[in-house]
Amino acid sequence: MKIETIKTTALFVPYKHPFYWARGVIEGAEVVLVEVTTDNGITGYGEAVSAPDTIALKRLIDTAAHLMIGRNPFHSRVLISEAYTAMFRAQGICSAPRFGAQVLSGLEMALWDVLGKFTDQPVHALLGGAMHSEIGYFGFAMGDTPEAVAADAKTLTKQGFDVIYLKAGFGFERDLATVQAVRAAIGPQARLRIDPNESWSPLQAKQMIARLAACDLEFVEQPTPCESISALAQVNRSSSVGIAADQSVFSPENAYDVLCAEAADLIVIGPHECGGLARMTDVARVAALGGIDICIHGIYETGITTCAAHMAAAACPNLDDGNQHMLKFLEFDIVKAPNLMPKDGKVTILDGPGLGFELHPKNVQRAAALFGERHEQREQ
Repeated sequence: MKIETIKTTALFVPYKHPFYWARGVIEGAEVVLVEVTTDNGITGYGEAVSAPDTIALKRLIDTAAHLMIGRNPFHSRVLISEAYTAMFRAQGICSAPRFGAQVLSGLEMALWDVLGKFTDQPVHALLGGAMHSEIGYFGFAMGDTPEAVAADAKTLTKQGFDVIYLKAGFGFERDLATVQAVRAAIGPQARLRIDPNESWSPLQAKQMIARLAACDLEFVEQPTPCESISALAQVNRSSSVGIAADQSVFSPENAYDVLCAEAADLIVIGPHECGGLARMTDVARVAALGGIDICIHGIYETGITTCAAHMAAAACPNLDDGNQHMLKFLEFDIVKAPNLMPKDGKVTILDGPGLGFELHPKNVQRAAALFGERHEQREQ
């Protein structure tokens, strides 16, 4: 079996409501759909998140794809490594492991989808087998005021989510008001997590955690800038609340450094950060050596990534029971089946071949048209 063609398509899927976080407002999921077709007619699908520029990223993915034509898709680690070397190392001017992972992750997903379809196995079987019968997800509370976030959190607990997650980093007073309002709305039993998205210095993190501890937080995710693992470790050493590393960990090497520094109690990771499903399981294995769990990270993605991350996470024994799920924000999805929305906060392990989904061609066309309109407006 050989790779015959690789097609990329820029897509935009709008959100039902604006997505508020510490860095601004997100209007939807802008991605590059990757389709890998083999000489025996199998097509595998993946996607790459397209920040900071979709057209630029698409061009880079096309460059990597050209290097894979005529090659064996079973050699996915070799193909990804060779593409990274050719694009980011061979010129001798840069090494960009984080951006390289973002460029190559959609290709790696699509290769796994091909292999699963060829062998008629779900990808988690190819990664060693599912270690779980279902995956638990947290309820992601969102809103532009503390009252709105609290109302959404209360609705989520009624829907069966026993872990609630919300964004912070909007200023100390608003963050405190939001966390207090959410805790009052969801009661004492539900578990509560916050994510300031690197907004605090170590001193600010210590001050805020001291003020928020009365709200019985389960953990604070990546409170300090990701460039300094030392800063995260400073906070973790003094914190009465658990600390999770997110943007500090994009590779197995980063995970090892976090463990050595005792900088976090949990690692949040997804396929776009680390370059695909194999590397995601590599990060999980390193975390397991330190006795800590991983949690699926979500980004501005479609159901393709949801399925891909779900498959990889299923093969990780040290998976947390409250993982990130982004599909509730989408106005529509480009995945037609299966139903990926959590029931009582859980999704049963997918058992379809490959990444386990059926693409929705009409919604792909719709998303491509919306991207075209959006790009044209930007160019004016």
